[in-house]
Amino acid sequence: MQNRNPTTSETKQPAKFRMTRQRRVILEELRKENIHPTADMLYEMVRKRLPHISLGTVYRNLELLTAMGEIQTLEISGSQKRYDGIPQKHYHIRCIYCGRMDDAPIAPLNSLEDNLYGATVYTIMGHRLEFLGLCPECSLNETARRFAEQALPAEAAL
Repeated sequence: MQNRNPTTSETKQPAKFRMTRQRRVILEELRKENIHPTADMLYEMVRKRLPHISLGTVYRNLELLTAMGEIQTLEISGSQKRYDGIPQKHYHIRCIYCGRMDDAPIAPLNSLEDNLYGATVYTIMGHRLEFLGLCPECSLNETARRFAEQALPAEAAL
């Protein structure tokens, strides 16, 4: 009997993508609260359970979890990447004052992509949509409201 390693097509995931303890803890911490943390924030959360984990290990595992389809990497212009434990397509609302990010309570608008087919020479691969505004806490802050009034028109024009 020949002893061999199964190929990717014979297993659910390649061996390098197996769910290690570190990956599992990172995923559990990411999904514990839906706060869309940066890698640095997640590192601090994970260190409470895995005190010897390095920041580099967290970054590498976040990239692998994204490649595995377990999480989403959110790349917001002008800020650090953030991570989302919900891998399905959905939209986000971001506070332009404090940076808080929440899931938008609407279904993805797949018809947007359908409307572009034939109207452009691009091959449409998907879309991202982010709503901008003030979170409930910042909405009560006069300084935040003044900031938003000045910043939002300039940011919305991008």
